[in-house]
Amino acid sequence: MNDNIPIKLNEIKVPVRNLSGLKICSRCIYDETVPGIEFDGDGICNYCKMIDGLKEEYGTEAETGIKKFDELVENIKTAGRKRKYDCVVGVSGGTDSSYMLYLAVSKGLRPLAVHYDNTWNSAIATENIRKVTKALGVDLYTHVVDNKESDDIFKSFLYAGVPELDGPTDIALAEVLYRAASKYNVRYIIEGHSFLTEGISPLGTHYVDGKYIDTIHRKFGRLKMKTFPNLTLLHFLYWIIIKRIKKVRPFWYIKYSKEDARTFLENEFDWKYYGGHHLENRMTAFWQSYYLPVRFGNDQRNNSLAASARSGRIGREEAIKLFSEPPHLEPEILEYFLKRLELSDEEFAGLIKAPLKSYKDYRTYKKTFERLRPLFYLLAKANLVPMSFYIKYTSKKEL
Repeated sequence: MNDNIPIKLNEIKVPVRNLSGLKICSRCIYDETVPGIEFDGDGICNYCKMIDGLKEEYGTEAETGIKKFDELVENIKTAGRKRKYDCVVGVSGGTDSSYMLYLAVSKGLRPLAVHYDNTWNSAIATENIRKVTKALGVDLYTHVVDNKESDDIFKSFLYAGVPELDGPTDIALAEVLYRAASKYNVRYIIEGHSFLTEGISPLGTHYVDGKYIDTIHRKFGRLKMKTFPNLTLLHFLYWIIIKRIKKVRPFWYIKYSKEDARTFLENEFDWKYYGGHHLENRMTAFWQSYYLPVRFGNDQRNNSLAASARSGRIGREEAIKLFSEPPHLEPEILEYFLKRLELSDEEFAGLIKAPLKSYKDYRTYKKTFERLRPLFYLLAKANLVPMSFYIKYTSKKEL
């Protein structure tokens, strides 16, 4: 392409993923372009085998898993005895976190709902959080970042040319959960993640940590980070080793259906669906439905559709068909994004076509995590860090 010819924004279209001609896992829909993928003699990929290993370890959907979950609930109750709250639950207004909050209450736990507001919430998500917490009688702890500061961080990642545009939200939420747990002397953080419905995204497609955020923002940002709750390595080690705050994921043990959960929430709380996985936040929606497919050719629906096919929730051919259809794109979300970040059509079009970068081009904690791999294995077994963190972030391979 001739760099002297200006790129028009209306010429940039969201690509439709075509798997024809590619080697595809015979069980899920991961193809040969997925980072770190390997196929055995039966055509089954290593990611399917990793999920099988997790199912066996956690007893997912089996009697052993249910028993482990019940024991976990009792441990949380015991640790939180005589305290106002015995656990904190991160909430976003989405299906998984909303149902997780209900499940915690139904099991007799006394959760504090915790929300990180990156100021890009959809109205539906905000109302969902209000409806569910009010109906369940659960207190809500919210950390709201300064909107100008938040936008400056997002813009920094845009200029950096990396795929993790919404990565700072994940890190900030983790830090806010730890802060809330520490403030109320709570030992357990409960997360609504299911590897059976969401999978575990390959490291080569998404990586983020506190140093990564700080490095990119120092280089490309204009405002100081004052209200953004960054999770530094020292903070991380303090929370998990000194404070001994555990992170647990009940959906890793029990049977969980996102579709059934959605129907239950709609009937029980007048909860509203927002159109797709993680689309309850407008930045996340823009990142997944537009930025990643257009800029990097990466459609994150691959993870959840592969997980659904792998677990038999939908047929493999149906998953491939759904993946070949365009992602749901909220009307006028591109215009909203450009207006909020004060970007002209021409500047954004140029950024979309700029050279691609990755976390490997910037300073991160990745090498430190790799060196501390034995420690993090022990911490993962003790539920002090998620097992998915150990699998992805401490491995030298792109898994």
